[in-house]
Amino acid sequence: MSEINVVPYIDVMLVLLVIFMVTAPLFNQGVEVDLPQAPSKPIEEFMAQMERGEEPFIVAVDQQGQIYVNKASNSEQAMTLVEFEQLVPGMLAQEPTKKAYVKGDLNVVYGRVVKVMVALQNAGASSVGLITQPEIEQ
Repeated sequence: MSEINVVPYIDVMLVLLVIFMVTAPLFNQGVEVDLPQAPSKPIEEFMAQMERGEEPFIVAVDQQGQIYVNKASNSEQAMTLVEFEQLVPGMLAQEPTKKAYVKGDLNVVYGRVVKVMVALQNAGASSVGLITQPEIEQ
């Protein structure tokens, strides 16, 4: 009787599996963002920076879409997206970790926050995190 030898087919399938596992992360599109999950837990690196007395690089977007940077010369003054795109590469160059955190108002237009995150990524931020309020248990 003739039987089909399936061992070569299994070898081919395993090689294909390895190829797909290696190439799948390369097809990652969009802005890389560490999205918090609800209920959110504190980011360990962020908390470690705060404990060491270091101020992390934080960009805030208020309800009107105005941008504020805590490391700017005047952190209380709003800036436009164009000004932000011009200033942020120099500010990130001084950051040792090059990680940025974005605080977006609950009612801000989502596209505005995305534009800020893209500007941070284009300026050389290694990662961009979103800051949220922890859920209140009722």
